[in-house]
Amino acid sequence: MNTEDKKEKRRSTFAILFYINRTKVRKDGMCQLLCNISIDAESQLVGTKVSVDPTLWDSTAGRAAGRSRNALQVNQAIDLLTARIKKHHKEIKESLGFVTAELVKNALKGIAQKPLMLMKLFEEHNDEFKKRVGVDRKKEAHDLYVVSYNHLLAFIRKKYDTDDVSLRSLDLRFYEDYDLFLRTDRGLQQKTVHQHLYNFKKITKRAFNQGTLRRDPYMKLFPELPPLKSRHLKLEDLEKLMQCTLDRPNLCRARDLFVFSTFTGLCHADLTRLSDEHIEQAEDGSLWIHIKRQKTGTDCNVRLLEIPLKIMEKYRHKKKDKHIFQVYGRGYMGKLLREVAKKCGIGYITFHMRRHRIFHF
Repeated sequence: MNTEDKKEKRRSTFAILFYINRTKVRKDGMCQLLCNISIDAESQLVGTKVSVDPTLWDSTAGRAAGRSRNALQVNQAIDLLTARIKKHHKEIKESLGFVTAELVKNALKGIAQKPLMLMKLFEEHNDEFKKRVGVDRKKEAHDLYVVSYNHLLAFIRKKYDTDDVSLRSLDLRFYEDYDLFLRTDRGLQQKTVHQHLYNFKKITKRAFNQGTLRRDPYMKLFPELPPLKSRHLKLEDLEKLMQCTLDRPNLCRARDLFVFSTFTGLCHADLTRLSDEHIEQAEDGSLWIHIKRQKTGTDCNVRLLEIPLKIMEKYRHKKKDKHIFQVYGRGYMGKLLREVAKKCGIGYITFHMRRHRIFHF
């Protein structure tokens, strides 16, 4: 098939057909005027409030015949609706670069068109996500989307000297430049870059799913993940960590909270929630933690051994409310633990990896 044949095959089709359903005649003997919008083999039915005398309808012409009052009213309604359909068809095609029958029908019905700009759509996503916090979404996840939004906005301002770009303008160069910006200007590590690129990809997928983009430009792109590091903490490293002398209170607290979680298996979110009501004494006098894990909702029952009990006692006088510990935020905690690991000479540790090695002595 030559190039001209291919162009002919891909040529867009657009048709408007008016008709009446003679099988559904109303009590007054009239039929409803219906309109079928067809664009590239996709069609949408649009109903009207116009009543047609079936004896006047010319199915070949798609109009009412004669000069009667009803015929004139019907044909005037057809002309007005045809003009509106063509106007919406032109405007949508100019703004999106393509047009569908559903988009035209939505425009006729007054359904607002989805944002055509990247940051506007990102803002809409974050606003909707925020409304679901506490229902089926976590505040921490929303906070991360806000950070991703701010990184993307900073990139667009620097690269394009504007506050937004059209979704239609997104291409591979934009993606690669944003990737580089996160690594250089923002100084982010590979895992963090991966997360922000993934959040960005969710917005372009949203644009595709809602019909704003005909295709997702990044559907086949997968942000690179860094090589996996060992998530297991060795016993000798834990002993070195507990014996290390630290000269700053915040480092001591981060280290103690890490050790406490290593012995109890509590994640950062559950450690933050841990309060007096979760500590119970058994018949043999031992103390236990009884708490539901925030992530899964499953019961967690852990006996408090000597070391975690000592840590609880150490911070008892610093309690401000019912919570056992005043826990640093996840980001600050990670920063402190990196400094602790460096001072103690135990290499790379994170607050998450302590749950992959729970010690019982």
